[in-house]
Amino acid sequence: MPRFVAIVRLLFVTLGLLGSAAFAQSYPGKPIRLVVPFPPGGSADVVARSVAQAMGQGLGQPVVVENKAGADGIIAGEAVMKSPPDGYTLLLATNTAFNAAPILHKVVPYSPVADFTPVGKVGNFGFFVFVNDTVPARNLAQLIDYARANPGKVTYGSGNSTSIIATARLAQQAKVQLVHVPYKGDAPMTLDLLAGRVNMAIATGTLLPHAKEGKLRVLATLLPQRAGGMPEVPTLPEAGAEQIPMTPWAGIFGPAKMPREIVERLARELARALAQPEVRSQLEAVAFQPQGSSAEELAAMLRDQIDIWAKAGKEAGITPQ
Repeated sequence: MPRFVAIVRLLFVTLGLLGSAAFAQSYPGKPIRLVVPFPPGGSADVVARSVAQAMGQGLGQPVVVENKAGADGIIAGEAVMKSPPDGYTLLLATNTAFNAAPILHKVVPYSPVADFTPVGKVGNFGFFVFVNDTVPARNLAQLIDYARANPGKVTYGSGNSTSIIATARLAQQAKVQLVHVPYKGDAPMTLDLLAGRVNMAIATGTLLPHAKEGKLRVLATLLPQRAGGMPEVPTLPEAGAEQIPMTPWAGIFGPAKMPREIVERLARELARALAQPEVRSQLEAVAFQPQGSSAEELAAMLRDQIDIWAKAGKEAGITPQ
């Protein structure tokens, strides 16, 4: 009898594996959702749409971008976490939802490590220090001097976690008081920055066209080296400030326990997308640095960045709300 039970169990396991393999071979049989935790128009949205279109061509099914902004990426993260792990709902995760949310919020309904399946890294965001004409500063040192002369009067907008923590660290290092005005993403924040309702922002490369038109000034980049499209803009150390240690990254994840065969298929199509010159050109236009990885490399990077961001948030004096 025990031997019979063992045989039955082995049969069910075998049938399960065969069923899983058959499902993976037929994948995808319908459109795939790629959830983005920011509003349309920002850098993450640009990245998602560029990559989604190219991946859809390789997969033979459209990859549809769905924007779910709010709560520092928690809304989007929770929605994907609760989805079936069948490869039809993915998340364009960034450091905001996975590294910063635990710093900014007391309660986060998911574990970035335990509740998601890594697929592959997409790359790193380029960030810059922008000011408008309400601030009489032509370089970072002048901005700091102006803020010191006007304590508590200089406002900064933020559309993501990098903006919040990087500006808090810069203010702490320079010993200046800045007033925080939060937004759900770079796109709505940009409107107020252009209109003069906020004075400055550390934001993504989606604002660079406004700088090239003379509507904003760029004082420094958070990139470790000068950006190819803005070679005249100094890095933070070149401008007299300390380098921000965190990496503003983006990667694709699915819910936990996605079949390995589906992860590998998605990873192959992501790698192909990132290798396309047209996709790379679209990403580099917003100072996004394409940088693919394996699922295992993305998982390792995530664990490292969780520790780095936690330390950075503590050093910036940020307490969860």
